[in-house]
Formats: sequence, C-alpha cells, structure tokens
Amino acid sequence: MAKVNVNIGDGLQLKNPVLTASGTFGYGLEFADLIDLGRLGGIIVKGTTLNPREGNDYPRMAETPMGMLNCVGLQNKGAAYFCSEIYPKIKDLDTNVLVNVSGSSPEDYAECAAMMAQLDNIPAIELNISCPNVKDGGMAFGVTCEGAASVVKAVRKAYNKTLIVKLSPNVTDIASIARAVEDEGADAVSLINTLMGMHIDIRRRRSVLSIGTGGLSGPAVRPVAVRMVWQVAHAVKIPVIGLGGIMTAEDAIEFLMAGATAIEVGTANFIDPCASVKIAEGINRWLDEQGVADVHDIIGAAW
Repeated sequence: MAKVNVNIGDGLQLKNPVLTASGTFGYGLEFADLIDLGRLGGIIVKGTTLNPREGNDYPRMAETPMGMLNCVGLQNKGAAYFCSEIYPKIKDLDTNVLVNVSGSSPEDYAECAAMMAQLDNIPAIELNISCPNVKDGGMAFGVTCEGAASVVKAVRKAYNKTLIVKLSPNVTDIASIARAVEDEGADAVSLINTLMGMHIDIRRRRSVLSIGTGGLSGPAVRPVAVRMVWQVAHAVKIPVIGLGGIMTAEDAIEFLMAGATAIEVGTANFIDPCASVKIAEGINRWLDEQGVADVHDIIGAAW
C-alpha cells in the first residue's frame, strides 16, 4: 500500500491526509458507533469560543442546489466547559483531535488558545478568522491582512503548539492574507471557509435563514476552493490544508494536486457519516491503482 502519512508543521503527524471539518463532525464521539475514528488523520471539533454562545435563532440551515447554507453562529458552551467536560471524553481517541478556536477580539482568541495549550492530547488548533471583530465595526478579521495578522500575532504569543489558520474566501486577494498570517507565525493555513450566500423563500418573500445570509458549503464551492488552494500553495512555504465541497476521494486528490498537504471533509458528513473514512480509503486505493508509492508524489502535481 502507498505511504499516506503527512506532517503539518513540526508538531502534527497525520496517519493519512484526511481530517474532518469543524462544525460537521461534532466532537467525534457522535460518529464513534458508525466508523472507526482511528482510520482518520484527525478530527477538528466544532468551534469553541472563550465564553458560551447561544448561536443564532432558527432557522439556521437551508439546503441549496449542490450545497447548503448555515448561520448556526458558533453555538457552544465555552472553553472552560470543553476543557472540563468534553476533553476527558475525547483525549484518548486513536487519532489527532484538533480544536477550532473562534473569538471576537485578538485577546479572546489568545485566551482561548492558551487554555487549549494546557491540554496534552490536543496537538494543534485551527483559528477561525472569519469571525466579526467587535472592536472594528463587525468586519471579519480574515478579510484584511491587518485583521488576520493581529489575531495570529496575539495567539502565537499564547500558544506554542501547531497553529493552523482557517482563511475566509470572501476576499479579493487570499494569497496576501495567507502570507500575512505566515509572517506572524502560522504553521499552516486551511481553506476555504464558507462563501457568503443567501436563499430567499419567494412565497414568504424573505430569507430562509433567520439572519438573512449564511455560509455556503458543499460541491458548489469546490472549484472556487481548488483555485484558492492552488493560489495560496504557490504563495506560502507553510503547509496548506484544502477543503470545500469534497465528496469523494477523487475530489480530495484534486486538492492534493493543487498543492494541499491534507484535506478536510465537511458537508459530506451530513450526507454520509462514513464519508471521511471512505475518502481516506479511496485515496489509498487510487494511489495503488496509479502505481504511486507515496502521497507526497502527487502533492502539487498540477503545478
């Protein structure tokens, strides 16, 4: 069988390049009766904030052609609850467990990250910089180089493990933002987060979602995601993790060839809870069929 293990920075070793995307896989335990979690490269748990969040009002999810919209709003019980109640249940899973960290200020991000740094079996965090900056009129941190850099700089001072930064696609120049977070100490970047979208109920004459707009994910965004991964992989020296509409092993391989070292499976988990394992197995099978001995031989092959 082909060699499929990859490294993200110096501190995160994956047995294969398949991770689950935050917000689509719960804390992993919800899927434990359905799949062998040990067959995944890692799990990125749902978004965690310093303080509890109720999330947005319902309805906050809607199906669209070739995808879905969501405006869940980072509902979670906060970092302290995660550390005391969730972490003991997931710390011994036979795979890497990563925490997606969100915040409303650089200080919030840094404090939450510092709490995650104390957890021995959490080898990395993923920063969601698509959150609104409450000190800057609600503009998302990730849409400017300065905003993105400010979060990474604050977190890097408080967190000494592997730091992955999840980039927003709702920008004009994602490569510049990737370079900005690399310059502030990011060990890797993941992309793309959801694209901003909207779905209107023409009979009710209003948005299907409670707050009007939401994040679009699923196969509809994949060509955009592949293009952005390709651009960013050319722009930075740190590893790139690709995600956005990956439904099959062939989709994942496309991201790898665009320059991604690893991938994340998101919306597919809602359709088939076994999707991530099937994709991991499918990558290995494809490599064997093509006579490729090491997955690294196809990373960036489309350059």
